[in-house]
Amino acid sequence: MRRAALRLCTLSKGLLAPSRGLTQGSQNPEKQRVFHIHEVRDKLREIVGASTNWRDHVKAMEERKLLHSFLATSQKGLPPRRMKDSYIEVLLPLGSQPELREKYLTVQNTVRFGRILEDLDSLGVLICYMHNKIHSAKMSPLSIVTALVDRIDMCKKSLSPEQDIKFSGHVSWVGKTSMEVKMHMFQLHDNEFSPVLDATFVMVARDSENKGPAFVNPLTLESPEEEELFRQGELNKGTRVAFSSMSLLKMAPTAEERTTIHEMFLNTLDPKTISFRSRVLPPNAVWMENSKLKSLDICHPQERNIFNRIFGGFLMRRAYELGWATACNFGGSRPFIVTVDDIMFQKPVEVGSLLFLSSQVCFTQGNYIQVRVHSEVASLQDKEHMTTNVFHFTFMSEKEVPLVFPRTYGESMLYLDGQRHFSSMNAPVTLKKDYLIEP
Repeated sequence: MRRAALRLCTLSKGLLAPSRGLTQGSQNPEKQRVFHIHEVRDKLREIVGASTNWRDHVKAMEERKLLHSFLATSQKGLPPRRMKDSYIEVLLPLGSQPELREKYLTVQNTVRFGRILEDLDSLGVLICYMHNKIHSAKMSPLSIVTALVDRIDMCKKSLSPEQDIKFSGHVSWVGKTSMEVKMHMFQLHDNEFSPVLDATFVMVARDSENKGPAFVNPLTLESPEEEELFRQGELNKGTRVAFSSMSLLKMAPTAEERTTIHEMFLNTLDPKTISFRSRVLPPNAVWMENSKLKSLDICHPQERNIFNRIFGGFLMRRAYELGWATACNFGGSRPFIVTVDDIMFQKPVEVGSLLFLSSQVCFTQGNYIQVRVHSEVASLQDKEHMTTNVFHFTFMSEKEVPLVFPRTYGESMLYLDGQRHFSSMNAPVTLKKDYLIEP
């Protein structure tokens, strides 16, 4: 998706820190207070009526069937909401509550980015429930799930495990059954919260049993800044449609991309023979097939979400950690995350599934490593594998990394796909010593 990386980090302060604009004039004190990170999951269970006891989850889901009467038959019947109505701030008090640190701590005394992904996923869902809140109902009739991580861009700031972190976010665009959520992350430095990352998630609303689409409240805009955010959401939707239509699974590579692949092929021909089958690597290069790592997880009830499917944040964390290990193994030094791009949640993962993750380097340039992680599941009874997610991560290594070369046509398509995702990060990132964001 061809949008400049770090674009949100460079926006005006009014958009970067919406607390100054979105909470002004709010008459509800709950909108003003800052949630503790532990309250987010508890609040979600309360909104949905989910049980913390695995044995009670069937009963809880049966009770949700009674909420169908609260679902709107059209979007016109729903009251419009403001961006400030869904605005939330959440505190991760690593500095003031050091007992939380171990969960977020790496061996290098930095913050685990995989845990941050989990928190962002939960926060995005809660934001959407705040946007669609029904005051007359104790529980929400909607089942809101993550459909897509459109983009996460890192700012050049350090993440210390000894300083408080703050998240903020709100709904920035709505369709009929989907919502775009903008989230920001800050960390305390010199008594001031400085920006760390900007994230754009797309959430979808389903009915109370999570079986079909449901309408969401429309969005009313109150300022030029909000109109710009909404316009950007429309552009993002159009970009996603265009990017999908140009997928290499649907269309042939462009002429320029075909030339790139052919030149790479010619560069690997053995000059000592006159044969298309004799292939040798150029200096400082690695075959793509030799850049893989794999993992297997058993999906236990502990990792379930409020709808008793496997928590999307858990899937992102496991994929990210494998991707980081792949980049580390490939580059020979500790890599740093730059961008998370275009994560599509294609199928839910059931509790009890076997989760297979396969990660490989698909494109490199200078110090950059583009990693693709493919996720698929199989039930314990059925050995058939189904793709659930494809993850795209851009890492930066401390030193220049080898080139990666495809050997087959399929790998060539993976290379071009990786190049496309890398090219969407139009703004280069300068690695600083304090830029320490790891698994």
